Amino acid sequence: MASTSKADQISPSDPAAVDTGDWIQVDVRTSLDAGELLGVLNDPDVTGAWQEDDQVYLYWPAGRCGPDTWQDLKRALTQLGHPDPDHAVTINHLTNQDWNAQWSRLVEPIRIGGVVIRPSWKELPLGPGEIELIIDPKQAFGTGHHATTQLLIEWLQQLVRPDDRVLDVGTGSGILAMVALRLGAAEALGVDFDAVAVECAREYAQVNGFDGRLTLAVGHAQARQPHEMIDPTLVLANLDRQTLLASAEMLCEYAAGGARLLLSGLLVEQRAEIEAAYASRGVYVKAIRERDGWLALEATGMETCDGGLCS
Repeated sequence: MASTSKADQISPSDPAAVDTGDWIQVDVRTSLDAGELLGVLNDPDVTGAWQEDDQVYLYWPAGRCGPDTWQDLKRALTQLGHPDPDHAVTINHLTNQDWNAQWSRLVEPIRIGGVVIRPSWKELPLGPGEIELIIDPKQAFGTGHHATTQLLIEWLQQLVRPDDRVLDVGTGSGILAMVALRLGAAEALGVDFDAVAVECAREYAQVNGFDGRLTLAVGHAQARQPHEMIDPTLVLANLDRQTLLASAEMLCEYAAGGARLLLSGLLVEQRAEIEAAYASRGVYVKAIRERDGWLALEATGMETCDGGLCS
């Protein structure tokens, strides 16, 4: 792990947490699961998390966090039963160089069904019929290691059709859009509000040799632009609870037009709220997958619902 000196550490109540630095790394002393903490915190500005022993590490861009962030984090820890939230948190500045060194150490090749994702400096032999993506850790998180991403990658291997036009909302590193194309989709558009994420995704696309069938653009999950660049048959939304709720109207419009929705980024206990919000717009869950307390849902418009869990 990249080291930070005592001089670089700041108090959770220090306004210097919001400066013009590169990244803020928050070290949380806890045995809680990192995914569970992220789910309760429900902060869309958290750019990533990892866990090692009894320590959870969270990351924010330096300009998107401050005293309110740390209070929300303490409240989340209290809600999860942490015995001493006030003394569990240490906040550090990280430069881009330190950040990249941190993630370079952590990222290992991973095989998800017939999809192999690896950093450029580590080889993993491919089996018959397997596909590969090279993803080096950068500012855009999405190396395939989180349960929500793995759930969708597994599902895509069963659902992608040769004529699919894929919209990946909140694309991050672009990994889901790229997997869909590798699996035979006709074209894909990945959209993210974070211009840095889109820039990184474009670099990944170039490294992996993608052509004009893949478009990556800056845009918000709730806005139709630049979504109107594609008429999707399959919509991927690996987001958080709050964004899935805020985007429900737009996503359900696609489902009403016949697109299949794959929704993820949810904890098990958030399922009922999401199902109700989408059902109120005529979109129903027909299949569910779960891993490590996280969910992925397949949903369709009422007119395309052909059984399963639809009602």
